[in-house]
Amino acid sequence: MPTSRLHRVAVLVLEGAKPLDVGIPAQVFTTRTSMPYEVRVCGAAPGLVTGGDGLSYYVAHGLDALAWADIVFVPGYRFPDRDDPPQAVVDALIAAHDRGARLAAISTGAFALAATGLLDGKRATTHWHYARALAAKHPLVQVDENVLFVDEGSVLTSAGAASGIDLCLHILRGDLGVAASNHAARRLVAAPYRSGGQAQYVPRSVPEPLGERFAATREWALHRLDEPLSLELLARHAAVSPRTFSRRFAEDTGYTPMQWVMRARIDLARELLERSERHVEQIAADVGLGTGANLRLHFHRILGTTPSEYRRTFAQGE
Repeated sequence: MPTSRLHRVAVLVLEGAKPLDVGIPAQVFTTRTSMPYEVRVCGAAPGLVTGGDGLSYYVAHGLDALAWADIVFVPGYRFPDRDDPPQAVVDALIAAHDRGARLAAISTGAFALAATGLLDGKRATTHWHYARALAAKHPLVQVDENVLFVDEGSVLTSAGAASGIDLCLHILRGDLGVAASNHAARRLVAAPYRSGGQAQYVPRSVPEPLGERFAATREWALHRLDEPLSLELLARHAAVSPRTFSRRFAEDTGYTPMQWVMRARIDLARELLERSERHVEQIAADVGLGTGANLRLHFHRILGTTPSEYRRTFAQGE
């Protein structure tokens, strides 16, 4: 764990809020001894908020929680293309951002962030069903409907409800490191990492056995990162041609097979740097990158830092 500092999380529940979208950040970041987060669920005012899908919420906090928080989540809500949130909500989001808080939208919560103007000129995503409506309502926002989430630093957006888990795990990885994120994923029984660039949905029908075969190949590769892994070897395991494997793999994950393997190796290296005292040369061998120089090269290319700097940031007990 990189730091003992408590991260303060506000989950802003708007009228028509979607149950899964509200529950995901509340559960992922819920206060527990293993997680240095405190969560407050809030609304435009304390009290009852009418939600979507037949549920309502009683929230203990009003917009004062946004002035308190380090991270503000805006869950998706019904009919986001009709009206903007109340001006007081918009102003509170802007003030929180100006104060240095990160704003993170799940699904149609992106409309609330767009109403602040903070997404103007930036990439953003939302549920694919509302992507065109977001682009029409806020033409200065660079809407990308083909990704799971977008991280623009201080403002983050994600697609449908399940991608909210991916966004939360992405934030965890940045705050606490890979080990903590993987632990949270196991607790949620969720995939430990899906890249933000992964498609929201496959744009054509895919035979189910083929999808299962590709997932099995990815799992097989994750247990053999210390071994040579080539495109041909992966395609052979999936029992398809290398060309078919490359095309389908990129559609499913947003990466070529070898880009995915390299990122998986760097992720494993990150976890070993966080959890062990092994030398960089040993870790390079453990993750299939051969030498420390090779690990340093790819580590810096993907993460923009060195293994030594990363270890200092995420060393246990700091």
